[in-house]
Amino acid sequence: MATVLSVSGSPSATSRTARLLRHLDARLTAQGHQVIPLDVRTVPAEALLGADFQHPAIREAAALFDGADGVVIGTPVYKAAYSGLLKSLLDLLPQYGLAGKTVLPLATGGTTAHVLAIDYALRPVLSSMGAAHIVPGWFTLDKDIAVGDDGTLTVAPGPAEALAQVVDQFSAALGSRTALLAAAG
Repeated sequence: MATVLSVSGSPSATSRTARLLRHLDARLTAQGHQVIPLDVRTVPAEALLGADFQHPAIREAAALFDGADGVVIGTPVYKAAYSGLLKSLLDLLPQYGLAGKTVLPLATGGTTAHVLAIDYALRPVLSSMGAAHIVPGWFTLDKDIAVGDDGTLTVAPGPAEALAQVVDQFSAALGSRTALLAAAG
């Protein structure tokens, strides 16, 4: 069906955000999409902080965005906004690096006080980058994401159902867009 770039903007190697994204990646894969994970924390800090547009890792990340039909952007919320790590990468992408893309914004955080971070902090940036369609996103409380000793992820029933719905809406939007592009030739 479609190629999806699944981007984790968390700086932590044990991130609930990244684990949640990989969990949702499995749902998208089961729906027939090719999912490519990108953990921004693996991009060299000197490239991100030095704004090195020509660094091979930045060029590779830009190519991943360019080749995707859809992008899932996941971030922990810090200080009522998306992570600085994610911002560092988005700042290095082309001005219209999301042109023609369907985008699903997701966020995690410790309190419902940050629930509007998707709409007031992240969505405007995604829109300014030319995203063709930003589907409704979802905020998940950290307390609703549990990681077992064996690494398995469990999401509380209510949030799990909501996440399934937003991922399915994203998948449907991708399918519609892919069909339109195929018909246009």
